[in-house]
Amino acid sequence: MTPYKEIGECLITAGEEDYFFSPSFAAMTRIGEPQEIVQAFYDLHSDEITPLLERGYAAYGFIPDWLTAYITRQQADKRAMLAAMSVLSACCNRDVSGLTGEIIPGRTRRWAFVYRKGAMPAGDMIQMARHLIAHGIIGKAKVRQLQRHETGQAITEFKAFDYISAARNHFGMSRVEAELLTMTEFQLLLAAKYPDQKGFTKEEYDAVADDYMAKKARKLRKAKNNTSSK
Repeated sequence: MTPYKEIGECLITAGEEDYFFSPSFAAMTRIGEPQEIVQAFYDLHSDEITPLLERGYAAYGFIPDWLTAYITRQQADKRAMLAAMSVLSACCNRDVSGLTGEIIPGRTRRWAFVYRKGAMPAGDMIQMARHLIAHGIIGKAKVRQLQRHETGQAITEFKAFDYISAARNHFGMSRVEAELLTMTEFQLLLAAKYPDQKGFTKEEYDAVADDYMAKKARKLRKAKNNTSSK
């Protein structure tokens, strides 16, 4: 199957195995409950290793093996690793443990668990999971986001079924078809169906407001100067 990268799909080949990933609405529900989906997003973006990954990419253009080994050893970063494994598993239609690794019971202590590595480096797993969940719950379509849709409030849950129902209502889709949409694809379809939405984006509003305030300041200075000259 050919992945459409524009809507978040991707294909990874490890040895002779192909893994196709799609961050669809249905896939997002497999991450967990609405609150758990948002928590996974938070864990992937608020971990301690993200700055290390970014510096590694900036310096080398890739994540070196020594940095991957360091990341894997860090106890504080287990949340990001577990979230990445959950997202990758949810977005693929086959078992991905050979790619992501797996958590297995330890042999030395009761109730202890260890991480058995897979074919994919830890840093790459986290970066890919961030890509997938962004396309799945936020969307990365390059469309105009009107200011009235920007609440500025942090969300605590993501209800995929609300978007599935909206897609069925707006586009006349079956439930199965709507479940296969990613958030990016959903946004693109909305923009295509309703291209003439009225209103300002936040950037457009700020530009107009700044221009208005600048003109008002010039008028006040001019009026003050005229008063002083009399």
